[in-house]
Amino acid sequence: MFAMGLVGGIFGIIAAIVAMLIGGVDAAFSESGTSQITGLAVSALLFSILGIIGSAFSKSKPKLAGWLMLISGIAGFISISMFYILSGVLLIVAGFMGIFSKKKNKEIPPVQAA
Repeated sequence: MFAMGLVGGIFGIIAAIVAMLIGGVDAAFSESGTSQITGLAVSALLFSILGIIGSAFSKSKPKLAGWLMLISGIAGFISISMFYILSGVLLIVAGFMGIFSKKKNKEIPPVQAA
């Protein structure tokens, strides 16, 4: 779960940077000089960082990590669509792994009287 979230977040950052480049080219050739793609790429970048933060919590709080990665995967895919397909799949699968994981409680063995 940690590795999938981390790789998904890193690929998401790369996809967001590529989308920013395309948004910059779109802004350069448009009449208004702006592009919505750039803003959506920034939001995808923030969601990718959220996915990496979620993967960092995968050992200590797997449920929280799962929700963070699931939200990151879905929102990033909504932001920049097909640029985020690889990252979205990795983050969504890792998110479901975290949500449905069963954390094992380490029980302390009883102290025996001597």
